Amino acid sequence: MIKILIADDHTLIREGLEKIIGLEDNMKIEFKCRDGREALEYIFKNKIDVALLDINMPNLTGIDVLKNIKSKNIDIKTIILTVESDKNILFEAIEVGADGYILKDSASDEIVEAINTVYGGEKYIDKSLVSLIFNRIKSKEERTCIFDKLSKREVEVLLYISRGFSNKEIAEKLFLSEKTVKNYATNLFLKIGVNDRVQAALLAVQNNIEEYYKGKYEQ
Repeated sequence: MIKILIADDHTLIREGLEKIIGLEDNMKIEFKCRDGREALEYIFKNKIDVALLDINMPNLTGIDVLKNIKSKNIDIKTIILTVESDKNILFEAIEVGADGYILKDSASDEIVEAINTVYGGEKYIDKSLVSLIFNRIKSKEERTCIFDKLSKREVEVLLYISRGFSNKEIAEKLFLSEKTVKNYATNLFLKIGVNDRVQAALLAVQNNIEEYYKGKYEQ
């Protein structure tokens, strides 16, 4: 049973998440609260598997809670809850390193998938957020290309990661096993100097991986 904490200052959001999670046989909500300080106090004293944290909350924000969790090496997975208007703050959350990022109005199955994914040890980013990140940075000055150090297959895996695909979905697209995709991902993370798939996705869109792939492999 996945033990879950929900921290959001909007009652409707908390109730909506509670309904969605309540339908899942493998999940249980252990605690709900309206601000970051309450969330952090509970996390310090109780065993929680996954914390859903609103990016903007009174007293302590979701990012503040995340920083505290990281600094104390607490064994808990974290998912940042955000809305489109929070996209500027999202970059700070990515730098701190949450396990997942989803929009508050995401479909029920996507929220469930996010929880199961981070609980299983992988990173998760809402596909809509990948688009937001791309739209934010595509107008910036083009950066030095770093993809030449990757094999074609690694570039393909990174391309799908940048589009928000999970390892399972990438495996289906490339006709590979999920384990093989995970190995490719691990290797390419080392080569481009990132720690997880969210940072990899951000770096990929910053360096225009779509254009790189088309120019090198689709000519």
